[in-house]
Amino acid sequence: MTKFLKYILVSIFAIAFSSCDKEEIGGTATEDLAGEWMVTVNLADANGNIIAEDPYGLGYFQIITYNTASNVSSEMWINDLKGFWDFIVKIPCDANSQTFGSSTPVQNTAYDCQVTITNGKVVYGGTVSPVGGRPADSIEFLISFSDDDPGTTYLIKGYRRTGLSGGAE
Repeated sequence: MTKFLKYILVSIFAIAFSSCDKEEIGGTATEDLAGEWMVTVNLADANGNIIAEDPYGLGYFQIITYNTASNVSSEMWINDLKGFWDFIVKIPCDANSQTFGSSTPVQNTAYDCQVTITNGKVVYGGTVSPVGGRPADSIEFLISFSDDDPGTTYLIKGYRRTGLSGGAE
């Protein structure tokens, strides 16, 4: 009798587990814009033309872009991890066209100042990483701060961290 019960229990478990459908886990609304980026900062004019390369001697530093809690494709966070100016801003974006920015200032949540980000874009395969020469996605945007000299604009530009070995990647 116990042998018969074992077969029934095994059969029930086999049927129960084989009939379960695995739920597909989807991505976030801004996953195409999200990532870890290795970037440089240059002093630029309002059109994005470089006036001075790496004026603070930072070289490459990391920023991250990520989804907001509301999980909509029209806004995302940009955080420089205190690598440049100490900014964390929620910025309008268009995940479909891989663009972001706002002509009006947004509040910096790292400390009290206003940040303006314009002409932001992500381009798939838009650059080559400087370490290893591998194709990588590119990011660039113009940024200015209310607590900086009026009219000062910076061009932040770089590549998506690939996670492959080779230094800064």
